[in-house]
Amino acid sequence: MSKMMRHAVQGLAAAGLAMAALAAPAAAGSMKDAPAEEGRKLTWSFNIAGTSDYVFRGISQTDNDPTVQGGLDLGYGIFYAGVWASGLDFSNILSEAQVEVDFYAGIKPVWGPATFDFGVIYYAYPGTNRTFFTLNPPSDLPYVELKAGVSGEIMKGLTAGATVYYSPDYFAETGSVWTVEGSLAYTLPAIGPVTPTIGGLVGYQDGGGAEYTFFNGFDNYMYWNVGVALAVDKLTFDFRYWGTDAENATSVLPGFTCANNYCDDRFVFTAKVTLP
Repeated sequence: MSKMMRHAVQGLAAAGLAMAALAAPAAAGSMKDAPAEEGRKLTWSFNIAGTSDYVFRGISQTDNDPTVQGGLDLGYGIFYAGVWASGLDFSNILSEAQVEVDFYAGIKPVWGPATFDFGVIYYAYPGTNRTFFTLNPPSDLPYVELKAGVSGEIMKGLTAGATVYYSPDYFAETGSVWTVEGSLAYTLPAIGPVTPTIGGLVGYQDGGGAEYTFFNGFDNYMYWNVGVALAVDKLTFDFRYWGTDAENATSVLPGFTCANNYCDDRFVFTAKVTLP
């Protein structure tokens, strides 16, 4: 892990301890959020969404085009598990993958007013096993990621969260990667049937290895978003602005990640319904 990344993780760990006075998850994440604990009973929820662009950690996964997404979440006490899927377009890396399917599980223990999240995520890409960004040997796209986070309410209506992700071998076999994220969200008073929430997120990813640098054209980058979500009963309309510093990477290698303006700033609109 690079010195910068080590300091980032240490800082996040300190922030996590300081947030022991917090509760409830933040609402502006770039990841699929697991359901919070609802007591010793089996719970479930189903969601389906349409989005103008599937943006993951600031980078378009659909060649700047709209797609459909959906997921199923299960919970029992502090335990949770789920599956989430989205359409995608990886033609820039010579891959025929047209869908991403994520499987995740973990626990959400509560310590005082703080909610923690320890989980594992497996990212799968049915329809293709290899990408040819390297010729010898070709590389697998799927990867596993571990996460540890803490979140909660720091004042009435204002929630904050911090999460560390680690993959021993990241997307397309690009080596070990650390990702850290911090988020804030503030829920405003309801306006008739509409409950607005404004929020944002800042993330930092560090790969550092030769494979990661070759594939991306940089060895680390930052990303962020800010936006507003309008909740109307079971329907949520999310208007969000994403940005990264990856388009300004100074590597002599062009990489594949930011092809076709995938890393450029953009507005994203998502409409989502959650049942029951």
